[in-house]
This record gives sequence, structure tokens and C-alpha cells, in this order.
Amino acid sequence: LIYLFNFKITLGKNGVPVAENFRLEQSTIADTVQAGQVRVKTLYLSVDPYMRCRMNEDTGSDYLRPWQLAEVADGGGIGVVEESKHDNLAKGDFVTSFTWPWQTVAILDGSLLQKLVPQLVNGRLSYFLGAAGITGLTALLGIREKGHVAAGANQTMVVSGAAGACGSLAGQIGRLEGCSRVVGIAGTDEKCSILVQEMGFDAAINYKKGDVAKQLRELCPGGVDVYFDNVGGDISDTVISQMNQNSHIILCGQISQYNKDVPYPPPLPPDIEKIQKERNITRERFLVLNYMDKQEASVLQLCQWIQEGKLKVRETVVEGLANIGAAFQSMMSGGNIGKQIVSVSK
Repeated sequence: LIYLFNFKITLGKNGVPVAENFRLEQSTIADTVQAGQVRVKTLYLSVDPYMRCRMNEDTGSDYLRPWQLAEVADGGGIGVVEESKHDNLAKGDFVTSFTWPWQTVAILDGSLLQKLVPQLVNGRLSYFLGAAGITGLTALLGIREKGHVAAGANQTMVVSGAAGACGSLAGQIGRLEGCSRVVGIAGTDEKCSILVQEMGFDAAINYKKGDVAKQLRELCPGGVDVYFDNVGGDISDTVISQMNQNSHIILCGQISQYNKDVPYPPPLPPDIEKIQKERNITRERFLVLNYMDKQEASVLQLCQWIQEGKLKVRETVVEGLANIGAAFQSMMSGGNIGKQIVSVSK
């Protein structure tokens, strides 16, 4: 018998998630790996804003399965194969899955795993959960599919939640794709400093200080052409009010609304909706899973930028599976800079 630690969840329909929603249990798994299966040791787990939706019985999304009471939670994960009875996977291979169980050890269906090439990310395996994974794909494909960025068009992009996992990449990618000016919105002076000094944003606004609308007008004198929206709520209303005719909103996330019982995407206030319609601003739901036919080429592009130093990556790493609940809670309240990662095993 193999002893493991796993996380199980207790949840309520609404409210702010807290570490006490999760509990750590010691369990056993079978000592026999069946044909087609592999036994893996978990190395890294990802906690992400979308997981808050999975804490409701109705996630609001047909592609998200709600976490079940007293069952092991899951999400993006990376591990190393310890034993394999799958033809395409061998001991020592590094693998990943979007539905990795929050366990130290697991027996998984090998056909549901993707083999990783560490050299693509200079050996930083955890990047496959962020900049070279779904997060990076969301930023890149969101900009390419919904942003209508054109090199030489003198476009200004604004990114909310700009110091988070996706936002910190989106601003950089917006510049790489051709935006002439990129402005981020974040919640601390430290985050704003990192965006400008490390990640190449032209400017950043601490929304907790001063008049955001006034600062936006000063920093985006020609208006906003592309808005990468991670937060929704008042911040987004302020940005939309300064968007140009025929501009575009990339509707990536609405983290300010996830703890509320509202539909997704949340409706805009009447006055903001009027602006959106009068200025012909596109605001369409974006789901990266609808563009997975472009996954391989897009991941290679992200990895190339990482290798060339053109895409700077930040991670906030918490050690130990026992701390994953606290890491999730911290991420939901903006405690992370870049991708929130839980390091489970070395």
C-alpha cells in the first residue's frame, strides 16, 4: 500500500473561499498499476481563479465539473512517472494534466496525460502550468482571436489584474504582437513596479490609490483600443468608459465577481452597456479550449519567447500540499505575483 496525502473539499454556493474549505487526509492507493495506467509522483499543482466556480454546484460553465463534497479536488498538475504500463510513457517521464488530483501520489490513465519536454522551458517544469501552459495560451490566443491587434496600428492596450498569472503575460504578449502602448492595473505599488521595470509595461496603476479614471486618461491620452479584462466590476466599467470606437474587450476573467451569485459573464451596468453598444465595442466570451487546434504552435511560440528572454515569467511558489488551501485563498485575494504554484515534491 502506498500512503499519500490528498485534499478534499467542503464548499458552499456563495461567499469567500477560506482555507478551512479544504481538508488534508492520509489515504492509500492500490499497489498494482493496471494496463494503460501509470503511477506518478506529483511535483507541482496549480491554483487558479476559475476554481472558485468549481466550488458551486452550478459552475456556470458547461465545460467545468463542480468539485464534489468530500472528494479529492483536482486541477492543473505536473508529475513524474514512477511506474508505467502505458506504451507511450516510461519511468522518469514528466507529464501533465488539466485534471490532476491534489495528491502526492496517484495512479492515472496514461492516455489522459501529456508528456513534457523540460528543455522547452529551460528546465523550469512549473512553467508548463503557467507561461507555457493553459495560462499562456489564454493570454496569447485571447489577444490573437479577440484583441484584433495589428502591428503598426498604434494601439493602446490596458490589462486589469495585470500582475496575475494571465495578466502579466498578456501585457507582454500585447507588446510582442504589436501594441504600441501597454498599461496595467494592479493592487499594490510593488506589483506596479514589477510590471513596468521587469515586464516592460509602459505604465501601471494601483487601483487602490488615487482616481483610476483620471490616471487612465493621463496614461492613455488617445483612449483604449484593446482591454484584456481579468477582473470585471468597477475597474472594468472605468476602462470601458474610456474605450475607443470599434475597440475590443478580451473577456478573460471576472475575478471580482466570482464570489457572487451572478451569471457569467456578468451583465454590464446600463450606462456602461450603452457605451459599449454606441461605440461598437466587442465583448465576447473567450474560452481557450475552443482553440485547442492551435495549441501546439502556440505553445512553441510561448516557449521560444521564454528561451529568448522576451517573455518574463513570475511565479509565487508555496511549498507543501498541506498549504494548498491557503495558497488558493491568497491567490483569490491577490496575494500572488504571476502564477500561483504549489510545490508538492522535489
